[in-house]
Amino acid sequence: MSDKRVPIDKQTRPVYRAQIAVAQAIRQATADAGLGRRLVELVNIRVSQINGCAYCLDVHVRDALREGETTQRLAVLRAWRDTDLFNEQEQAALTLAESITELPDSRTQDRDYAFARARLTEDQLSAIAWVAVAMNTFNRVSIVSRHPVRPPQE
Repeated sequence: MSDKRVPIDKQTRPVYRAQIAVAQAIRQATADAGLGRRLVELVNIRVSQINGCAYCLDVHVRDALREGETTQRLAVLRAWRDTDLFNEQEQAALTLAESITELPDSRTQDRDYAFARARLTEDQLSAIAWVAVAMNTFNRVSIVSRHPVRPPQE
C-alpha cells in the first residue's frame, strides 16, 4: 500500500476551480463589507492553526506579513484572548471563526455568535463566516492531499 496521496485539487480540477471561484467571491464580499486583508488573513491563519494545516499556515502567514501584519501578533495569535493586541473587530472575527471551525455546543455557538454580532455589521459577520467556511475547506483539501511545505527559494 502506498503512502502517496492523490492531490485532489489537481486530480479533480473542475471542483477545485469552483472552490477558487467561491474564494474569489468571498474576497469580494470581505472588501464590500469593509474588512481589510490583514483581518482576513488573521482569520485564515487562526482557522488553519486549529485544523493543523501546515501548508495553509505557510501560505497565509506570508500573505499576512505582506499585508503589514506584525510578527508579534502572529506569534501570539493562538493565545489572542490573553493579550491586548487585537481590537474589538478582530476579536469578534476570531471568536466567530473559531466557533465555526470547532463547532462547540449550541450554547457556546450562540454566545460566540452574539459576541460577534454585537461588534460586526451583518455584512461583516456574513463575510467572516464565509472566510472561515472556505478556509476550513481549503485546509481539508491540503491535509487530505498532503500538500508539502517547502523551504523558501533563495
